[in-house]
Amino acid sequence: MAIIKQDNIYILETAHTHYVLGVDAYGYNRHIHWGKKCSPADYEVVPVEDENSNHTACDEMHQEYTVFGGTMYRPSALKVTFADGCREVEPAFERGEIDGDTLRLCFKDRIYPLQIVLHYRVYAQEDVIMRFVQLKNTGDRPIQVHAAASAEFTLPSHEAYRFCNTNGAWGGENRRVDTRLDGGELTFESRKGISGHTVSPYFIAHQGAAEESGAVFGAALAYSGNFKVQASRDLYGVTRVLLGINDFDFRYDLLPGACFDTPQVFFAYAQGFGGFSRTMHGFMLRRILPKRFAGETLPVLYNSWEATGFDVSSAGQAKLAEIAAGLGVELFVMDDGWFGARNSDRAGLGDWFVNPQKFPNGLDELIEKVNALGMDFGIWVEPEMVNKDSDLFRAHPDWTYHYENRRADELRNQLVLNMTRSDVQAYVFDCLDRLLSEHNIRYIKWDINRPFSQTGAENLACPQSLWYLHTQAVYSIVDRLRAKHPDVQFESCASGGGRDDWGALMHFDEVWPSDNTDAVDRLQIQQGYSLLNPAKTMRAWVTDISPVGRPVSLDFRFVVAMQGALSLGGNLLEYDEAMLETCKKYIALYKQIRPLVQFGDLYRLRDARSGIAFNQYVSVNRRESAAFLAAPYCGFYRKQEPLVFAGLDAETVYTFELFGKTYEKSGAYLMHAGVPVRLRGDCICAVIHLRAKGDA
Repeated sequence: MAIIKQDNIYILETAHTHYVLGVDAYGYNRHIHWGKKCSPADYEVVPVEDENSNHTACDEMHQEYTVFGGTMYRPSALKVTFADGCREVEPAFERGEIDGDTLRLCFKDRIYPLQIVLHYRVYAQEDVIMRFVQLKNTGDRPIQVHAAASAEFTLPSHEAYRFCNTNGAWGGENRRVDTRLDGGELTFESRKGISGHTVSPYFIAHQGAAEESGAVFGAALAYSGNFKVQASRDLYGVTRVLLGINDFDFRYDLLPGACFDTPQVFFAYAQGFGGFSRTMHGFMLRRILPKRFAGETLPVLYNSWEATGFDVSSAGQAKLAEIAAGLGVELFVMDDGWFGARNSDRAGLGDWFVNPQKFPNGLDELIEKVNALGMDFGIWVEPEMVNKDSDLFRAHPDWTYHYENRRADELRNQLVLNMTRSDVQAYVFDCLDRLLSEHNIRYIKWDINRPFSQTGAENLACPQSLWYLHTQAVYSIVDRLRAKHPDVQFESCASGGGRDDWGALMHFDEVWPSDNTDAVDRLQIQQGYSLLNPAKTMRAWVTDISPVGRPVSLDFRFVVAMQGALSLGGNLLEYDEAMLETCKKYIALYKQIRPLVQFGDLYRLRDARSGIAFNQYVSVNRRESAAFLAAPYCGFYRKQEPLVFAGLDAETVYTFELFGKTYEKSGAYLMHAGVPVRLRGDCICAVIHLRAKGDA
């Protein structure tokens, strides 16, 4: 049974965990337990009492959802202003509703017409729980919502926690950082309109956990706009976490009779970072990704950007396509430069029609060529942006976020379209719908290359809501396009990893985690990304450009990129025969092991921050595995390293090749003793394909 009710206590039960909450005698929503299962009969709501005039019972109380008001001084999940100016919320419990695996706890303000419903859904077999909050205005005057977090978590134990998130930038996204919170507050947030390159909308909390041991608590926010993760440790040593829409410059006017649903949060408890990752990976594959392609392996892709830049032509793209097809590529994607007057990043954005000079016979000539070569065709777009030098801006200069008396900020020579306008939404949808309807396009790379600024929106009575409404508009347009064109895959790209969150992955099939394709840098970027997200969702390119200018072997670049959805982005016109043969070899190998990488259980055997990355993907039946070794620089002291595996069946004998030698070893030996190898030189790499002895 997913939900157990005992008097005023509700136990949310998954295969291995309990999450317990209740309602006390005063009608407060109370948190009781999160972690390993206990006896249901032992749970109780512990009363609290005022200690003195400065530290009240509200300070000590563990709540599921803290509201602003009264003697509650800690960070609030909910803050509103009622029509008469009152800014306090005083919720009273009305009822609890259980519907199968769903729980709704309904509260109503004691005086004002505000209903607050805490929603929970239990995914018992996946060990994951979802929650969000619904606000409803039951009166006849608007209510201003200033803060509405999706979830509040109270962590067990009064010892200090470490919080795992990212601390990066454009080109350095998803780099793992652990920060100890001894007291005060710790905040991860975005204020840019997208989830951003710096931190991510999730938290992972622990007290010294390792990769495969120790308690790990974590939650992911399914939202791609401004977010806030706010962790605090109070005077009692209690650690709480708020997660949801950022209250920075936020206001939402809840009209009479209307409801507001916060973004969903998915959370889990597991043993070790590896256990947490595998839990969340499996859940995403089964429950989060759009269903059409969730169960299919993603194709090997070639993207033309690095080869051509803006110098796009039908003949030039066709030549690249011929080479790519010969290597075994399955999807050819034409990047920026195909539309409008797009010869640089200074013009053309918003004019989503084929450039007649670059394609004198139309786009279908190229698409038919690509299809004849046995590949699908994809294309790049940036629908949320516009250049001043464009037909769209000249016709509709008012379609951007702006203030009449302020100079518009241009970044990358572009402005942000006001996606909260219905006419802008209609224009974007119609342009892309026409493109997909008129041409055999099977892949859209949806990019956004700058954050928001000058956030004025004359169409909105409350412009502070645009941060939220813009994100919802993007989701809606993508969903409408998917419904009409179900065989088209969508990639979320935001100048790299600026929108690589669970909200995006509810609507897009995959993401681009970073514009940085340097294979050495990618080791940390990809491992950091894997804390929450499966390899299937991550595009990884083999390119020729290292932003730091270091030489990296083609073999090494492939071994790194094969740990996601393998893609090529180099200038194939400059590859010699030996390089092309290397590409063929690795693409063929990738296709053999692709189901393992994209659907297998991940074990991070060596932390990329140590200088050696060693990752392993294991099949469900544990009879097959693919492991990737990547050691950029091996100094004199590193002469021999034991490669220890994980996730195998102890009794099964596995066969594999490594550095020219064939092995037959039991799973027990591989997991406990390991295979000693000598690591000398730069860019040492290997793909190790383990199969149970006797399997083909």
